[in-house]
Amino acid sequence: MAMPRGARTGIVAVVFAGMLGVAGFGAYNIYSGLSGGDGGGGSSQVAASTPVDTSPPSAQEVVSTAADFLSAWQSGDTAGAARLTDSVQATTAALTAYKTQAYVTSVKLTPQTAVGTRVPFTVVATLDYQGIVVPWSYSSALTVGRDDQGKPAVKWAPSVLDPDLQDGDTLVTGPAKTPQVDIVDRDGNVMDVAKYPSLTQIFKDLRDRYAAGLKGGTAGIETYVQASDGTEKKTLYVLRKGTNAKLRTTLDPVIQAAAEKAVSAQQDAAGVTALDTETGGILAVAFNPPTGLDHAMGDPEAPGSTFKIVTATALLNAGLTPSTPSPCHSGDNYDYGKPYTNVSPDNPDATLQWDFEESCNTGFITLADNITPTTLPDTAQKYYGIGSDWYVGTTTRDASVPGGTGDEMTSEMIGQGQVQMTTLNMASVSATVREGEFHQPTILQDTSVIEKRADIPTTPLPEGVKEDLQQMMHGTATEGTATTAMSGLSGKIGAKTGSAEAGTVQPNGWFTAYRDHVSAAAIVLQGGHGGDSAGPIVAAVLGAS
Repeated sequence: MAMPRGARTGIVAVVFAGMLGVAGFGAYNIYSGLSGGDGGGGSSQVAASTPVDTSPPSAQEVVSTAADFLSAWQSGDTAGAARLTDSVQATTAALTAYKTQAYVTSVKLTPQTAVGTRVPFTVVATLDYQGIVVPWSYSSALTVGRDDQGKPAVKWAPSVLDPDLQDGDTLVTGPAKTPQVDIVDRDGNVMDVAKYPSLTQIFKDLRDRYAAGLKGGTAGIETYVQASDGTEKKTLYVLRKGTNAKLRTTLDPVIQAAAEKAVSAQQDAAGVTALDTETGGILAVAFNPPTGLDHAMGDPEAPGSTFKIVTATALLNAGLTPSTPSPCHSGDNYDYGKPYTNVSPDNPDATLQWDFEESCNTGFITLADNITPTTLPDTAQKYYGIGSDWYVGTTTRDASVPGGTGDEMTSEMIGQGQVQMTTLNMASVSATVREGEFHQPTILQDTSVIEKRADIPTTPLPEGVKEDLQQMMHGTATEGTATTAMSGLSGKIGAKTGSAEAGTVQPNGWFTAYRDHVSAAAIVLQGGHGGDSAGPIVAAVLGAS
């Protein structure tokens, strides 16, 4: 039987009042559906859902969320801590492994002052591995954002657990994969890298490359970062020391200290490498700043007039001698090519020896008829090993002498154009002149462990060419552009200065030299004349030998 209209309206009003008291706006939605809403055709309508909050969390939300998360983690409430992050599953797995794989039995977490949405905190943990109980302290940080529902939440990342962790990494406490490695000098003494900042990355590279293959040593008990493939990436804490294995290098601590001091005195970026001329062993490598690019062995640049040692080798092999006339006149060119300028004074009576000692560019390029487009790269490869991969035992960049015709050939004759060298390469060039033959550089005494290393076939310098080159380099050190820098050094000495245009305000300064059985080369970026900038670095290194 149909209900009277007034009765129906009264029942709806009662229902609405009850629902409004219980559920507020939700009841209104239901009522709207029952009543047909705004007077439409009676179809049901659902209000739009509330938008998810994507705004940055407030300062209060950052502080309170971080505090709640750290409190839950500290109390051992893994599930509670995970619910306060934007990735419950990943957080649960990481915090569980923190206990079961890193063997952290307790932890005290202290938040520091928030910076925006980032909250640094300190960790004071207790490690307990098979009866070895030790404290472990470090610092970390977390960031607060919002989860997919718009609630404030810790943005989970492995680095929250420890700043050294990346995706896929885990913390492990137990026997290390390999023993710790002592890097020792040429005499077997352990080198403290804190004394030689330029060696920091080199020592890390050496350990990464060779630790697993070293004989001797026993692994310690450590907390370390383990990559997803099971390899050990970084030791974070040593619970119990093992016996360190030893990696024997060719480095000389006295020369290394002198090299570090010399480059650190430079305001401009600089690098230097020293070699044992008899073996090719790297005695020192230093660069400034020590945390930046390796300007000694990893930053090839045009070597400027220091490369005239190689060019002179080619010219001497072609039959010229140090006394061959070669007038020096600024503005000269070769075969109607571009004109070259000189820093040295004009000298119509100049010889090849004089041009070398005074670093006259045009005195060299006007002799280009004596070589071919391939002579320079062929000479560099044949006598100096340049053009092959050296594989010295650590990361380096190899030299390049491409050769060419016209202006490229003449530019290469004076160490410009496309020629690229490092101080390691130029120190080796000087060493080859000193000994008369190339010795492939190495930083390790046992070269058999160096991956991909192969002997580079070279030819000894012809005896007459070697003597002429030594004469020319000696003259440069005692009468030419290197005299000031080399003054006071005794023994058998030779040198060559250089400056190379690099598209900067000042050219790069270069200097290479030998003293008895130690050679060295240095670069000072935008240092200007090499004798003034790079020369004192090389002299300091040679003086320490």
